[in-house]
Amino acid sequence: MSELGQLLRKARLEKGISLEDMQETTKIRKRYLEAIEDGNYKLLPGNFYVRAFIKSYSESVGLDPNEVLRLYRNVIPASQVESKVEPNHRKRSGIKTNDRWSKRITTLVFISFLVLIIVLAYYFIDKNSKTADNTNNTEEQGPRLTDKAVDVVDPNATPIATIEPNTPTPQASSPLAEVKLASSANGVDYYIISNATKIELELSVATDKCWFEIDEVSGVNSKKLIETGNLETTTGKKIWSLEKPVYVKLGRANAAEVKVNGVIIPVGDLPNVKKFQFELA
Repeated sequence: MSELGQLLRKARLEKGISLEDMQETTKIRKRYLEAIEDGNYKLLPGNFYVRAFIKSYSESVGLDPNEVLRLYRNVIPASQVESKVEPNHRKRSGIKTNDRWSKRITTLVFISFLVLIIVLAYYFIDKNSKTADNTNNTEEQGPRLTDKAVDVVDPNATPIATIEPNTPTPQASSPLAEVKLASSANGVDYYIISNATKIELELSVATDKCWFEIDEVSGVNSKKLIETGNLETTTGKKIWSLEKPVYVKLGRANAAEVKVNGVIIPVGDLPNVKKFQFELA
């Protein structure tokens, strides 16, 4: 057990809090709480969650989370979002499988379409060729009806053109972005966004109005204000495109609609304050 784990476990036992109670309070799984006490951070879903979980644990047992993070900053892994999150591992494998099947189906459809075009082109060419042959045969047989018949050639006749349908160029489909709730701590819902290079945030209201604040997150307790104000029905929707983690705070959550990369984020039914944080995987 690490020194930090001993400190947290001692504070928990002094408060008479069990791991089950801690799990219910912090919404952090019991096995993650045990891993924090043992100092086995590799069992956690990612380095980003180590600091967040330790901070939530410290607050629950009455310790100053900022002081704990400062004292043990050398033993706590750096806050970085891992490229692979445990809960989404199987789903991502499924997405890769679906992508392979999608590519195969697209290829088969494209080949079938080419074959159809070739068949149609052959049909029109053959039909036009037979029409031209019938016309020639009629002209050749005309003079035999009478000795006085004269071959007539119409100089204004329009030649028969062969029509070939245009072949559309297939477009490769891009995977849809995934927005997953990773955890909830201290009144903040933490979301991870996969299959995306930017965070596309959209805010709007249908009725009433809602105060909002948008911040860029550059550290554990470091935020940079991007924009704040009131959302109203007359102002329409507001859209931001961001590459760094973003923190969103709503004053009247049930009046607002939040979309991230096209996915609607639940805000609840109560007219209270709601906080979110979104990060790219």
